Amino acid sequence: MTDLTDATQSPTAKTTEGTDSTDNTDSATTAKTTPPNGAAVPGRRPPPPPPPLADTATSPAENTAQENTAQAETGPESAGPEKTDTGSRGGHLSNRFLARAALLTALLTAAGALLGLVRDQTIAHLYGAGPDTDAFLVAWTVPEVASTLLIEDAMALILVPAFSLALARRAKDRPLLDRDPVHALLRTTLPGLLLVLSAGAVLLMLAAPWVVAVLAPGLPDTRLAVDCTRLTATCAFSFGIAGYCSAALRAHGSFVPPAMIYVAYNIGIIATILVLSERLGVRAAAAGVAIGGVLMVLVQAPVVWRKLRRCRATAEQTREHAPEYAPEQRNEPGDEQPADEQPPGDRPGGGARPLVALGLLAPVIVFALTRQSQVLIERFLAAPLPAGAISHLNYAQKVAQMPMVLSLMLCTVTFPVVARAMAAGETDRARRRVERDLALAGVIVLVGAATVVACAPQIIEILFQRGAFDRADTAATATVMRVYALGLLGHTLVGALVRCYFSAARPLWFPALAMFLGLVLTTVGGGLLVGVWGVLGIAAGNALGITVTAVLLLNGVARHSVPVRVRHMTGGLVKLSAAAASATGAGWICGALIPSPVPAAAVACLVVAAVFLVIARAVQAPEIDSIVRSVTGRFIDVR
Repeated sequence: MTDLTDATQSPTAKTTEGTDSTDNTDSATTAKTTPPNGAAVPGRRPPPPPPPLADTATSPAENTAQENTAQAETGPESAGPEKTDTGSRGGHLSNRFLARAALLTALLTAAGALLGLVRDQTIAHLYGAGPDTDAFLVAWTVPEVASTLLIEDAMALILVPAFSLALARRAKDRPLLDRDPVHALLRTTLPGLLLVLSAGAVLLMLAAPWVVAVLAPGLPDTRLAVDCTRLTATCAFSFGIAGYCSAALRAHGSFVPPAMIYVAYNIGIIATILVLSERLGVRAAAAGVAIGGVLMVLVQAPVVWRKLRRCRATAEQTREHAPEYAPEQRNEPGDEQPADEQPPGDRPGGGARPLVALGLLAPVIVFALTRQSQVLIERFLAAPLPAGAISHLNYAQKVAQMPMVLSLMLCTVTFPVVARAMAAGETDRARRRVERDLALAGVIVLVGAATVVACAPQIIEILFQRGAFDRADTAATATVMRVYALGLLGHTLVGALVRCYFSAARPLWFPALAMFLGLVLTTVGGGLLVGVWGVLGIAAGNALGITVTAVLLLNGVARHSVPVRVRHMTGGLVKLSAAAASATGAGWICGALIPSPVPAAAVACLVVAAVFLVIARAVQAPEIDSIVRSVTGRFIDVR
């Protein structure tokens, strides 16, 4: 557990699950390979001796820590403490490991987000909020869609469960397998993916004039936007490779390289702008997108290569020491488990189900495209508005979504855990994990949303008001950001819940349908309100559509996927929202009393956090007590 970048199973460690069912499975496997009377089975070598007890034993202090961690996860309603592994040997990642991984991932993601703000500050300082920036932001739609489709949503939702299933098969049946499931998955998916991504990037470059015409029909000068779009089209290839590497590493329990990709990406963009801005103008930012995409791949590729080579060596070593099975005895009568006792991935009916179900691709891709289409609708509705409207929307959205990004880091880290639990049929374990993740994500995003609404003008002034970005731009962006913040909880719930729906790697169309209904509301609401409120109406339509989508997904998750207690979670989220509303008012008043932006923002942030914790604890909102105990415990330890 000491290395967050390599949490894969060691070659000599037994596969140990966090429940008693694993022990039963191991016993059943032993019973099949060794007769009760101890006689040797013809055609088979005796199985290798079990690993030393020291490999799996833990100290009493570690056992106590495991029980405390399990009780914190399962809550008071559980019948007893849940067993947890202190590391990641058996395919289970311990709660302590997950907490450290989530913290490190959040820190690296925050660093990437801060560099993203520096990137936006650089663009705002050099180009302001005028027509050049609008042209670049039209081209910026390409990496925005590509990151959602190829890194965050579709690629992860398809490949993390696939790699998790491959790893589970490797751990369960490694001595019996002629081919390593992970390498088989790579051979069946990677070549075709490279071909599709290459063709997509080339097609996007050729179709750039038509893409710009569709995205921003009211743009005065389209030539600059077309040039920028052709430069950013390269990310259709680089983002796809980066997303593939991220999914493979996260499924293996390696979280640091995937968390570093946006750090490398933004460094590439900023450096390119600073070097080429005078020569290329705003095209330098588009060239930076292309360079940043390459850096995303380079950050992860060496780690993936080392891990695959290590896994190949481990598989060969395991086959050398595995018991030999005569061909006629590989499927002896009576050896098969009943279908209802086998894991979901190994039930009969044509053999084990494929690692990547083709039927899963369509609903995941449709969901991801529909979700990202919200940005396209906003750009489309804002294009006829006065110059700078698209820029105000972009800057407001980038800052407002930072709490959502941080809140989803925990769900990103625990997604492979939920996927493995669902693959093993451990729905109760998956439910406890999901309920806790939803509550913690709700706390983070609501505190962030309250802070954004309370001190929006101060935040925008600190971040952007310099150079060509003047006071009028600050006022307009801050107002839009406050409206955007109303939909942050909805964005977070959608991002967290969709992982539950696709964690079992089954084709489900309900998330795509819910997202489509939300997109319709965004389009209709934004189209009606833009004539009344201008750019604020577009932001309001976004908040309305995503909130309705979140409500639909929350109500349907128990029926279609993980059996979450919907009523219990809804009540907890309502309590957290009430605490956030009170904290927003208190922070707004305190921030308005201080004229200087930096002290005003600092005081408002402190007031928001304090008021939120007090009220949330008073109404007994979920996970608040555990957060307070954790913070006070660490403070006492430091003292």
